[in-house]
Amino acid sequence: MITRSPIPLQRQAPTPSPGAWQAQLSGAIRDPRELCRRLALDERWWPGAATGHALFEVRVPEAYLARIRPGDPHDPLLRQVLPLDEESRSIPGFVTDPLEEREHTPKRGLIHKYAGRVLLIASPACAINCRYCFRRHFPYDENAPSRAQWANTLDYLHADDSIREAILSGGDPLAASDRQLGWLVEQLEAIPHLKRLRIHTRLPVVIPDRIDEALLDWLGRTRLQKVVVLHINHPNEIDEAVIDACRRLRGAGVTLLNQSVLLAGVNDDVPTLAALSERLFEADVLPYYLHVLDPVEGAAHFEIDDAAARMLVDTLRRELPGFLMPTLVREIPGEASKTPL
Repeated sequence: MITRSPIPLQRQAPTPSPGAWQAQLSGAIRDPRELCRRLALDERWWPGAATGHALFEVRVPEAYLARIRPGDPHDPLLRQVLPLDEESRSIPGFVTDPLEEREHTPKRGLIHKYAGRVLLIASPACAINCRYCFRRHFPYDENAPSRAQWANTLDYLHADDSIREAILSGGDPLAASDRQLGWLVEQLEAIPHLKRLRIHTRLPVVIPDRIDEALLDWLGRTRLQKVVVLHINHPNEIDEAVIDACRRLRGAGVTLLNQSVLLAGVNDDVPTLAALSERLFEADVLPYYLHVLDPVEGAAHFEIDDAAARMLVDTLRRELPGFLMPTLVREIPGEASKTPL
């Protein structure tokens, strides 16, 4: 449920300082004890945080940290980024590659699972490490092409004229430099059968200053239709700076969608999900998918069973107009698309 007063929407977006987002990216908190100290968490949380960090490192930018309530270990934003001892438990069915992506990687940095579209690992880095990430065990060292190595991947796209959409993912693609992203998009534009560019990113949410003039320049110039899919799980993640970033993207001709993950202790109640959809629409973002948890090793404590998920969505449908209703889905390896539940 929203705990902050409504944010006025009429303010102009602040002009980011040159290099501001890079400094914030490199300055993210990477020490679990520092995270606990900064948020005034009791020392009893430290051992579990250290255990989880050893499995998947902490990474929290200052802009995101500022939205977390100090002294509250159950804050829904903190729960997404705080390592816990539970991550070390071995739970049947929770595996390192829950979507079997390694079976669909024909070229370095390319995942091809669905007809008509391919996913490109444009950056192995993330601005924030979410504890439920389905790629927390992904072999990025094997899938981070240099410019020279992109040649084979781009040849693959040229050769298959059924591919109409390129999806930049990661990691987080916007963790790459604008020079690199501009170059990659130019290569994609040269493939005549490509029509759309989709970018899956959390950076406009966790470091809103990332949406600067350099990014808007190459994004605004491309001939490809542009879709940015954000990842926001809770209405408290959407502050004024995030709204400004979304408005700047919309001004560049970008269609904005959001996908969330249904997470125990974060957004597993109707008031929170309803507030999230309303808040997204205030930011010019349409709800898209509500994913049930991918069964990745280390994240079982976030799981909501399918029956409870369906009940939540059935109740939510009575609260919201249809255009604000995300589709509840599961990704099943080998299926031709996401599977509605």
